[in-house]
Amino acid sequence: MTTALITGSTAGIGAAFARRLAADGHDLVLVARDTRRLREQATELHDRHGIEVEVLTADLSEDKGIETVADRLGDRRNPVDLLVNNAGFGNKGRYLEVPMADELRMLKVHCEAVLRLTSAATEAMRERGRGGVVNVASVAAFVPRGTYGASKAWVVQFTQGAAKDLAGSGVRLMALCPGFVRTEFHQRAGMGTDNIPGWMWLDADKLVAAALSDLARGKSLSIPDPRYKALMGLVKVTPRGLLGGVTSRTGRKYGPQ
Repeated sequence: MTTALITGSTAGIGAAFARRLAADGHDLVLVARDTRRLREQATELHDRHGIEVEVLTADLSEDKGIETVADRLGDRRNPVDLLVNNAGFGNKGRYLEVPMADELRMLKVHCEAVLRLTSAATEAMRERGRGGVVNVASVAAFVPRGTYGASKAWVVQFTQGAAKDLAGSGVRLMALCPGFVRTEFHQRAGMGTDNIPGWMWLDADKLVAAALSDLARGKSLSIPDPRYKALMGLVKVTPRGLLGGVTSRTGRKYGPQ
């Protein structure tokens, strides 16, 4: 039986990954900051699917938290076969409106933690000749939209580059780029969502199913919905100057309120 480790597992996309992987018979290591929610989630998944579930309380905006998870990923006696780097958050406000400490905390979670955890996992996976990593990014990676988009662009570029470097090793890496998903993400950031059109919302469980299918097919980039694939196709042919103005106005319309 294989084991998957999921960061940010107690809500949203992370919780959807946990549900799907548990249903498929994978043992789990669940990582989040809230011990009570982790234990409740672990009990529910164990009782429903009969799998083994380990919980790790860790704050990935701190070195200690990253080190705790990296040590678990490097445990050769209890190997992790799939890593899902899902932990992340958004800040309310445009550039210079967000405190620098919050910007740096975001980069710590979205970039440094992803780098260190991916490295810890893939080093052990390469030794065994098998394994997979899903790094959750965003379609915001493809548009000029502040620190959040920039951090997710880094996730995409890093993941695809690492995937090329590890080609032939048996280790697969994929960046997952969803659009708007109904999770706690916007609420936690204090962002309004009432003005986001209904067609732009994605279902987390369907998103995860598509992502795992793309990973199995060896893709290094997954945009798991035809609507967003079409939008990203338009982004590719739109001049960057025009795109910057459009995304700035869109951010004010559909972003923090």
